[in-house]
Parts: sequence; C-alpha cells; structure tokens
Amino acid sequence: MSDAAAAERLDEVRRRIDKAARLAGRSPGEVTLVAISKTHPADAIAPLIRAGQRHFGENKVQEAAAKWPALRAAHDGIVLHLVGSLQSNKAEEAVALFDVIHVVDRPSLVAALVKAIAKHGRQPDCFVQVNIGDEPQKGGCAVAALPALLGQCRESGLPIVGLMAIPPAGLEPAPYFALLADLARRHGLAQLSIGMSGDFETAVTLGATHVRVGTALFGERD
Repeated sequence: MSDAAAAERLDEVRRRIDKAARLAGRSPGEVTLVAISKTHPADAIAPLIRAGQRHFGENKVQEAAAKWPALRAAHDGIVLHLVGSLQSNKAEEAVALFDVIHVVDRPSLVAALVKAIAKHGRQPDCFVQVNIGDEPQKGGCAVAALPALLGQCRESGLPIVGLMAIPPAGLEPAPYFALLADLARRHGLAQLSIGMSGDFETAVTLGATHVRVGTALFGERD
C-alpha cells in the first residue's frame, strides 16, 4: 500500500467516524480508531503510521512480538492493543508488549494478568470481553457471569476501563451494541470497544469509545 493510498483510506475512515459521532451529538475526539494490523507485515503497516495512525490492534502475542519492536523503534507514540483471545500462559508476554488488552474473559486470566503486572510494573488498560450473543464458538464472559468477573477484577486490582464485544455475524449489530452500552453503564464503566469495518458507524452512534477497523484501512486480506 502506497503512502498516498494509506492516507486516503485513513482520512475516509476518520471522516465517517466524525460524521457518525456528530449525528449522535458526540465529539469525534471521544472515539479512538484502532487499526487492526493482524496478519499484515510491517511494510504494510508503516504507510498508515506515516499517515498519522498510532493505535494498532493485533490478535496474537507471538505475531505482535515479531514485528512491533522494530516499528516502535522507528516511530514514536505507538499504542498497541491486543484484540485476540489470550491464553493465561501468555499473560506475561502480553503485559510486556501491549498497552491495552481487550480480551479479559475468565478468572484464570485475571489472576495471570495481575501476577504479570506485579512482575513487570507495567499496567495495560483492560477491557472485559463479553460474549454478547451467547455464541459457543466465541471467547468472552457470559452476560450472567459479568458481575462476578468484574468483582474479581476489582478485588484483585486489575484495571478494567470498559467492555468489549463482537456481535453475531449476519445479524443487525445495533441491539447488541446497545446491550453492551447498558451493561457498561450499570457497572460504572466508561469505555466501549465495539464496531469493526462493517458496522463501526453504528457502534459510534451507540457509544463506542474504541472501534477496531481492519479491512477499511488495509483492504481485503488474501
């Protein structure tokens, strides 16, 4: 991807976020655009960095560890988000590498992250991932189990800033986004990680503070 194409795609996505935010009576500055760079090599990511994008999301600890140290050394201000499922035995690596973790979903992971944070003295912001559509194939805490999990996070000192969810594919996402926003309000959480390339404008109108956009920025994957 050329620098010009990257800048054009980034400008278009930001324009759409701004429009959706203003229509909802929100400030566009309330929404963080996370560019989902999973599976994309460093030379495909660099043009977006040069165009001004600073927040990036990866699915796998190992993949991120292979490409981001060099990119970070070359560019200031990178904020790295983990948006894919995290095994408890990778918690230490995740805490060392990522600034935001969107996928806290079970007690064993909470315990592993707390231990890793104590060891590294590094404290990423964390979101609890909610399985908002009750889909067995998806990660995330069940809606009914959310109060207990948040209670454990607070007791252990894990810094939870908000909730994250991926609505069921092929269904209208708005009711799921609205449900997650309601759950966040009920539990006193200010941030919502919702919305991807196909539905981020809907997410912004329903309160998203973080939208996770890959295809609209990088193009279709091979």
